[in-house]
Amino acid sequence: MARSPRDPGPDTATPAAGSGSGRRDDRGRDRERREERREERRRRDVRLDLPGRRKRSVLPRFKFGGDSFGEFAEGFARFMGTAAFLIGMSVFVITWLVWNTIADGPLEFDEYPFILLTLMLSLQASYAAPLILLAQNRQEARDRVGVERDREQAAQSRADMDFLAREIASLRMSVGELATRDYLRRELREVLEELEQERRESEASGDHDR
Repeated sequence: MARSPRDPGPDTATPAAGSGSGRRDDRGRDRERREERREERRRRDVRLDLPGRRKRSVLPRFKFGGDSFGEFAEGFARFMGTAAFLIGMSVFVITWLVWNTIADGPLEFDEYPFILLTLMLSLQASYAAPLILLAQNRQEARDRVGVERDREQAAQSRADMDFLAREIASLRMSVGELATRDYLRRELREVLEELEQERRESEASGDHDR
């Protein structure tokens, strides 16, 4: 039986089927590998000993600790008490007044009686006063802690002095009970005198017997 040119033979059909199954197997393997990679990534993300990913933010991050604002208040209050702040503030006010007095038209942004300048100075004072009070409160707290520490040290020093005074008094009492050099000399002199007197008496009694 003759084969038509359009009818594929068994030899040509078999490789086509085999190639299709091979591609399917490759796709299945690729899919398994992808799943394994995803699982591995999940495990890495779950682990706590690895550093986490840092997300970059466009806005800067400000870290405020427990004493950051207090330190800022103290620095601000310290700066306000310097000559540089007074001179700079005086130059700013004088420049503001002269500019708004001399300038004409649209350049004059704060006319007499300079309400904008008054508002700015009032706003500055309203913020400066609480910051200065906060700095004073922190300084008072530090002074209170220092006073308590000095009081504890003074009490400890007084207790040590009392202990040393008692020890010195007990040493004096024990030294007073000990025999001194003059006392020993006097006792030895008396013993020698008694011995000398007994010798003389014995010699006198011997001469009398003769």
